[in-house]
Amino acid sequence: MPDRILRVLCVDDHAFLAEGLRMRLSMEKDLEAVGWLGSADELIGEVERTRADVVLLDIEMPGADPFEAIDDLRRQCPDTRVIMLSAYVRDHYIDAAYKAGAWGYLSKGDSSDDVVSGIRNVAAGQLAFSPQVQKRANAPTGRRNTTPASSKLSLLTEREQQVLRMIARGMGRAEIAETLCRSPMTVDNHRKSIMKKLDIKDRVELARFAIAEGLVEV
Repeated sequence: MPDRILRVLCVDDHAFLAEGLRMRLSMEKDLEAVGWLGSADELIGEVERTRADVVLLDIEMPGADPFEAIDDLRRQCPDTRVIMLSAYVRDHYIDAAYKAGAWGYLSKGDSSDDVVSGIRNVAAGQLAFSPQVQKRANAPTGRRNTTPASSKLSLLTEREQQVLRMIARGMGRAEIAETLCRSPMTVDNHRKSIMKKLDIKDRVELARFAIAEGLVEV
């Protein structure tokens, strides 16, 4: 990106947070907050209007799916780069964001200085992952490429993730087997594989992991 003031668009349904970010960015000579959206519904139109260089995008918002919005933006406005800024640091969110085309994933628990540094890094063509994200996933560093971030959840097959959801809901092996039209022994094998990949020792811990990842609502 050219050596000029970086234009930043904040997409978050909490106006208070967006205003705080605007005030923080106003302290930097090379950054400018150019707009705010409460959902990703009008993201492409607002990016085109504001000519935003970097978008700070929340995940848990009403309206359009944020990951689909990133993918659409990547195709229609390829010069604009997205950083996820979320209160939720979960493996499947990190994976989905990177695969959709995000350049970074920051936590709302990070300092404002970390957010500012992340914006500058992404504008310079570098990835930006907060320390919390780095701990949760083997997030890539340096310049963006096509290699997805790896996480514990990404180690599981789709079938194993399905079985994990059922275990977390309290379903027994026979009930899971009947639902999947598989034998109880097959379910046992899936469970053993899941526990080995996640380095988890019992069903209670499995359930906690699934809930923490947002795979099961409580």
